Amino acid sequence: MSDAVPSRLELLLFARRVVVQQAEASLVQLDRWIAEERRRDEERRRGEERRPPAPEWLVQYGLNRRNVDAVHVGDCWAAAKSGRCRPVGRELVLDALRQGVAPCVHCRPDTALGFME
Repeated sequence: MSDAVPSRLELLLFARRVVVQQAEASLVQLDRWIAEERRRDEERRRGEERRPPAPEWLVQYGLNRRNVDAVHVGDCWAAAKSGRCRPVGRELVLDALRQGVAPCVHCRPDTALGFME
């Protein structure tokens, strides 16, 4: 067994090999993260392309799912929270307003339609 002490140059070369090995491993990990993020971005983009357009108007049904409680503009946040809304056409919203169905106080579909009682 040799008790030879490595020279300063040998120690520096060894340190360089360690640093290169760690850098290569880090680059491999970074490349994996980049590839995964690109995959997620592509998946998000495809999902947005396939999403159907938002309806223009919504009616909100009561708890019994029969009577109409309110009417909303299609992108109303309050309608999204209720979970009891269905998309409808402009004429059905106007008919509902004429019959006294309450317009949403947040999105004001009566104002958007120019509805005057």
